[in-house]
Amino acid sequence: MSFVRSLFGTTRARAHLSATAVRATFSNQIPLSVRILQAQQARYLTEQARSAIDNAIKSSPVVLFMKGTPEFPQCGFSRATIQILGLQGVDPGKFSAFNVLEDDELRQGIKEYSTWPTIPQLYVNGEFIGGCDILIAMHQSGELSELLEKADVLVPEPVENAETQ
Repeated sequence: MSFVRSLFGTTRARAHLSATAVRATFSNQIPLSVRILQAQQARYLTEQARSAIDNAIKSSPVVLFMKGTPEFPQCGFSRATIQILGLQGVDPGKFSAFNVLEDDELRQGIKEYSTWPTIPQLYVNGEFIGGCDILIAMHQSGELSELLEKADVLVPEPVENAETQ
């Protein structure tokens, strides 16, 4: 059972929580000793790895660090995240995905970089949004749609031509 599910109960109850509340609750529930350990681990992220992750996050407006590729996700959480982004209508030209299974330094480094313990991880316009549970809650509440529309990363609506009417 996931931490968020055990913390908030059913999936239906989770859907009504905002992503910010889930992130805040998650970080507040982590024992101080674990937060200190995370802070200590963060300094082990090499400058080279930090720079590579910075460049990856800046490579596109929507960036996903996942297990596998969008065409062949290697875990259910990565698959669900890709499906949500597809349902939302994210423009493929404004999207990049990075397979953390190809590089162990990236796999561990992204966790330290964001201080978020799980993969997948989504960034929009350089801002860390969250993992799969966060995206599911945001998708169900409509918050993700608003965020992606505001970020201008959705496939543009077709313009109707007056001559075709």
